[in-house]
Amino acid sequence: MVFAAGREAFRADPDITGGRLHAEVQALAAKAGWTLGGWHAGHLVGEFPHETIDGTLVESYITPDNDHPIRRTDRAGWRCHWILEIHLTDEQNGFGGFYEQLLDLA
Repeated sequence: MVFAAGREAFRADPDITGGRLHAEVQALAAKAGWTLGGWHAGHLVGEFPHETIDGTLVESYITPDNDHPIRRTDRAGWRCHWILEIHLTDEQNGFGGFYEQLLDLA
């Protein structure tokens, strides 16, 4: 539910930034009774995922501080693709889980 609604928020706003999508996913998680775990809700996909992401650049992640549009091209001119990675936790009961999938190709 949180993942599908997050994907719909992405689809509904052609200019959505990483920060706005993160806020939306965080609100969706809270509405469903969960806490959004982790410091991000997704990341860029590279030729070798995680290895080619510049971990020092907030614009490589769906995080509150990313004010860059998700729909953009990278430095080489390639269209950026994203993984939406939802970590949900139930802090009171001490458990959680996550789901991740391509955000923009499905």
